[in-house]
Amino acid sequence: MVYIIIFIGLVAFAVYAFTKTAQKKQEAFPKHWHKILTENVLFYSKLSKKNQKIFQNRMMLFFTEVTIDSVKIEIEELDRILIAASAIIPVFGFKEWHYKNLSGIILYPDTFDEDLQFDEKNKSRKILGMVGTGRFEKQMILSRKALRQSFLNDTDKHNTPVHEFVHLLDKMDGQTDGIPEQLLGKDYIKPWLELMHQEMEAINNNESDIRKYGGTSQAEFFAVASEYFFERPKLFKQKHPELYKMLSLCFQQPKSNS
Repeated sequence: MVYIIIFIGLVAFAVYAFTKTAQKKQEAFPKHWHKILTENVLFYSKLSKKNQKIFQNRMMLFFTEVTIDSVKIEIEELDRILIAASAIIPVFGFKEWHYKNLSGIILYPDTFDEDLQFDEKNKSRKILGMVGTGRFEKQMILSRKALRQSFLNDTDKHNTPVHEFVHLLDKMDGQTDGIPEQLLGKDYIKPWLELMHQEMEAINNNESDIRKYGGTSQAEFFAVASEYFFERPKLFKQKHPELYKMLSLCFQQPKSNS
């Protein structure tokens, strides 16, 4: 109960802070962040110098539009960098992007349960990240442990914050249903659904290398497949060429990242 009260207080602060974003100036990109990004974010390290500059600018713009707060931990520089990078990765292919359905991010120290509690003795705390609903609709909660782990391992096809930001993209049309209509366009919805259901069946029959969670729902399939797409693009293209083409179209990623 205490954690819920803390969370509500933070949400109130985040909403207040969001109303001030129009007055918040975009700060210059700290030069030493380039080294941190290069060492920790594979997506960034593979970009051309020109695209890295664009990525940097998009990160700093993100900070003017979304507040980042925490519970029981102090936010460190690396946390801010990784959160912003995670936000930019899935939308980098678009000339301009603003997360209109996000106002604040709350960083938790570790996993949490459906009641947003994260006591170490609580065995039901298994959630790594989530996008809020209802009165918390424009909030995202992330586990710092999951955030950091997502960028420590470049081979596991798993990235929790990217997963959650993909949910936000999915939610653009008002529904988190695994059908990114505004990104793909109506002409591609039918082939996307056919591919998705075919692969979900393969996942549930243990015939796919896309992780099991992707077989639980359409929304989770889209987010899980997108993690794989961004984490291991070459392997994803080799194993799932049709899905790769569809997600390349969806995210409009630069060819240098293929």
